[in-house]
Amino acid sequence: MAAGWLLLVCAGAALYSAKAQGPHNELPDNYKKGVDLALMQLNSHAGVHHHFRFLRSVDRSEIEGGFNVRYLYHHFHLKPTRCAKGTTEPNPQRCPFRNDRPLMDCAVCYKTAADEIEASPKPYVHCIQKPRLTEEMKTTRMEHCKKMSYNSGAPTLLAVSTG
Repeated sequence: MAAGWLLLVCAGAALYSAKAQGPHNELPDNYKKGVDLALMQLNSHAGVHHHFRFLRSVDRSEIEGGFNVRYLYHHFHLKPTRCAKGTTEPNPQRCPFRNDRPLMDCAVCYKTAADEIEASPKPYVHCIQKPRLTEEMKTTRMEHCKKMSYNSGAPTLLAVSTG
């Protein structure tokens, strides 16, 4: 009986741990790289004091450029946590979310070759607190990402949605 109880507790702990890893681990690798790029940029700002975690995708699209080249667009939300920026927790993905701060609305677009982000064209990252996001900003994001793929002679990045 005790062994059965112990097995149940261990299984529950494993499920909790997997859930704490959450949506970020469920993203395809190419999209994880874009989220990580946004998190790195966000953490470089002096005004950001808390650690952020990926919450959910809003929209994403990808086009094949040929020769193992892809153009990716990802619109997603990050949520602040109770951990300080630059946390060295054993697993920063376990930092509890805080509900007293707004979500960060992010859009990234970038080119990958052989599954690595290319430096040219320069990856585009735009994150802003969700309540401050305007329609004009949304339009600017889309235009920038469209231009990135047009300049490379690829079909429009936002034409193919996989989200």
